[in-house]
Amino acid sequence: MNFNKAKEFIYKNARPLDFARWQFLFEDGSRENVLSILKMYQNEDGGFGHALEADCWNPDSSPVQTWAATQIIREVDLKEREHPIILGILRYLENTKYFDGHVWANSIPSNEAYPHAPWWNYTDVNEVNYNPTASLIGFILRYASPKSRLYQTAQRLLQEAYAWFKLHCPLESMHTASCFVELFEDSVECNISGIDLSEFESLLQLQMKHILTADTSVWASEYVCKPSLMIHSCNSRFYEENKELCNFECYFLSETQQEDGTWAVTWDWGCYPEEWHISKNWWKSDIIIKNVKFYLSMQ
Repeated sequence: MNFNKAKEFIYKNARPLDFARWQFLFEDGSRENVLSILKMYQNEDGGFGHALEADCWNPDSSPVQTWAATQIIREVDLKEREHPIILGILRYLENTKYFDGHVWANSIPSNEAYPHAPWWNYTDVNEVNYNPTASLIGFILRYASPKSRLYQTAQRLLQEAYAWFKLHCPLESMHTASCFVELFEDSVECNISGIDLSEFESLLQLQMKHILTADTSVWASEYVCKPSLMIHSCNSRFYEENKELCNFECYFLSETQQEDGTWAVTWDWGCYPEEWHISKNWWKSDIIIKNVKFYLSMQ
């Protein structure tokens, strides 16, 4: 892997947020700098919008864009429960109209007014979707006060989500599966009772065997599930069972990095071509950061 080429692309092309993430992760940059830029994407209601998740340009707060913010909070390992960004997220999750008492909405109506990928189209079909709900439950359990009403709600939601996962495992959606991995890891980290964490782990092992794309010949050209989506270091509980595929992904990253330091973006909006061109460039920096993180975590 050519670290310097990756760095050069970031310095020339990344959004300020991704530039700050790069510096924090790989150059002893400031956590506070990442958070101060992240704050710019947060609305008054505590939720996030403004294309933080680069496939949707909606400025309005949505559960998915707010989930994207929680990913960066995890990445910088923010532990301060009283941080204003965290308090805002918790306030949004408790009060948003896009929570029906069981799950947060995967898409919202105002998405339709702004450029976005087709998978963020709004539909009013009432089917249970735990992307991003499963991950958001874990975030609440990690950061909310155990005395709060929201925390008590999250405890109930945890049991509902786990019962649903047991019934539907293995899932076909890699992103929903990834959200359940995050829920499991938060539950372990917080020593949550009320569900069988040993059983949960076993189910997730089966889930990974089902969802990880073993046909590595399609990795470079298709949007598939690679280990890095769910296994973030060799200390993961899921590493040993998938060690061979993790090691191959490191080799794959070394072999497929492009001359400009990037990796291929293997999806396309198929609409809004001008905006997609911009978002695609944003995604290149995000992919660089995630790939370098994964590669280094496996060494």
